[in-house]
Amino acid sequence: MSAAASPPPASAPARWRSLVAPGLAAVVAFAILVSLGNWQMRRLAWKEGLLAQMATRAAAAPQEAPAPQDWARLVPQDYEFLRVRLRGVFDHGREALLFHPAGGVAREPGYLVLTPLRLPSGAHVFVNRGFAPQSLADPAARAQGRVAGEVEIVGLMRSPEPRGAFTPPDQPDKRLWHARDPAAMAAALGVAQAAPFTIDAEGEAAPGGWPRPEPVLRNVPNNHLSYALTWYGLALTLMGVFAVFAWRRLRG
Repeated sequence: MSAAASPPPASAPARWRSLVAPGLAAVVAFAILVSLGNWQMRRLAWKEGLLAQMATRAAAAPQEAPAPQDWARLVPQDYEFLRVRLRGVFDHGREALLFHPAGGVAREPGYLVLTPLRLPSGAHVFVNRGFAPQSLADPAARAQGRVAGEVEIVGLMRSPEPRGAFTPPDQPDKRLWHARDPAAMAAALGVAQAAPFTIDAEGEAAPGGWPRPEPVLRNVPNNHLSYALTWYGLALTLMGVFAVFAWRRLRG
């Protein structure tokens, strides 16, 4: 019995026609990848401008913090990283802990200690007094740092943080939060008339060494250039793969 005959090789025009559909798909995918890279480059320019504005505000002489009667009219982009001063008395019994990953001043996971500062008007502002490692989550372990009496705070105004899809749920029963949310903190801890912003305090570590303020701008991420290069690299890889595919198809 003779073996079945092999199909004849496709003609050159047929081979070219077979590239139309994958070619169109490759062009569409290439355009999408390049547009994503371009979008990241626009985000990079925006972030660099924002960081420059932050640095300018953070280096300016401190001004008086907004008064409670003005809080309802505040717009976050107008005050983010504005350097201010305010006076009051800490209510250490209502402090909140904001989870902070490794890379803090102690180079280990821990918390930012946010303590309500009672102003002369009776209103409160949560002040981020700095980082404390996980081993010092209990206030009793850093009792020396619970400063008594009226204090003056100089620091940067910060807006509330949005919650992402992967933000863990807060644990108010443990006074632990995963997003900077002064309204939620105030409601859970019974803090009356709390500001819609927080203050990242400057200065030295508290007595006993903890909590310890951190350089704020150092922690602002700016990864848009690496994201853009990733999208552009994928676009070039796609074109390279398609070129090899087309070359082999045309050779039959």
